[in-house]
Amino acid sequence: MTQITNLGAEKIILGIDPGTRYLGYGLIRITRDKVHVLQYGVLNLTKYTTQGAKFLKIHERVMGIVEEFMPDEIAIESPFFGKNVQSMLKLGRVQGMVMSISFSKGIPITEYEPKKVKQSVTGNGNASKEQVAKMVEIISGIKLDGKLHDATDALGIAICHHFHNKNISSSVKGTQKGWGAFVNENPDRIK
Repeated sequence: MTQITNLGAEKIILGIDPGTRYLGYGLIRITRDKVHVLQYGVLNLTKYTTQGAKFLKIHERVMGIVEEFMPDEIAIESPFFGKNVQSMLKLGRVQGMVMSISFSKGIPITEYEPKKVKQSVTGNGNASKEQVAKMVEIISGIKLDGKLHDATDALGIAICHHFHNKNISSSVKGTQKGWGAFVNENPDRIK
């Protein structure tokens, strides 16, 4: 059993909202459980005409962010099931690319479904992008650019990850036991 130490330690989390037209990213720093926004933005990929050019730009930008900020953890939105199989495949490739960067740098990465992110940030799994953005503003204490929904979604993904880890850490009462123990000790929290 490993003792969790210094739960208030500083941590940087990179949130990624993957896309092949627009990719949102958001970096937060957690200090003593307070969320500070470090940087957020949207990578506009609409000017690139080939998938190869888009993927190269995504790789360059995400790698640049990782190398500049050296996040402790990365959180990414998992692709949702839709009717357009080609869109799913493209999003899966983007997600795989981000995972590959994460693995190559030794950074843990976690996926979250869109409803899980919305539920964690707003309390409503069917919240709108505007509601997510408003709650991200309230949680972080800063005014965000309302036009950058992919970026505010990425910040929401990072905040969801923080809340998720905080709940897991506090529920295991100071010890690192893993998911199996958490599930056994908290059957009412698993749905």
